[in-house]
Amino acid sequence: MDTVALLDRHSEALALFTERVHAVRPDQWDRATPCAEWTVRDLVNHLTAEQLWVPLLVGAGRGTAEAGDAFDGDVLGAHPAVTWDRAASGAKAAFNMPGALDRTVELSYGERTAADYCAQMVADATVHTWDLSRAIGADEALPEALVEFTAREVAPYAAGPARSGLFATAVEPPPGADAQTELLCLLGREP
Repeated sequence: MDTVALLDRHSEALALFTERVHAVRPDQWDRATPCAEWTVRDLVNHLTAEQLWVPLLVGAGRGTAEAGDAFDGDVLGAHPAVTWDRAASGAKAAFNMPGALDRTVELSYGERTAADYCAQMVADATVHTWDLSRAIGADEALPEALVEFTAREVAPYAAGPARSGLFATAVEPPPGADAQTELLCLLGREP
């Protein structure tokens, strides 16, 4: 995928998740999500912490070991949506810097290109948008381009989710399932 298309998918995934974060009512932060043991706040915190890593890893060239536990625990504070907005903006800016996607980043599981890292972030934001939508009763439909992108991104490692620990065990999609349902079932969700 070319750089412009990847950055477009990244922006689209962040915008969609942002829309859902801003739809969370005050009484919904403690609701359960499809992610085992995560509340809405836990889910938003997870994705926010991931965005906070991007400027360090891509922009500053620091590795996860060097940054340590900077984003462990609750990073949301008293204003989760504001914190999310700042984190998403920082991640988007870092990936959009000239030449950023050509860099190599040091992740907890080894070195990857920043383009690969960005693609993983798109997939994670896409799937977690569905999780958040389900938890708060928002529209669960994901844009076709993001579903297709995420399916291509996760296909190589989704076959062994129990080994990777990244996803719940896949569930059998219903007959005639659409692409979104197939993706969600592959990642252990039950739409």
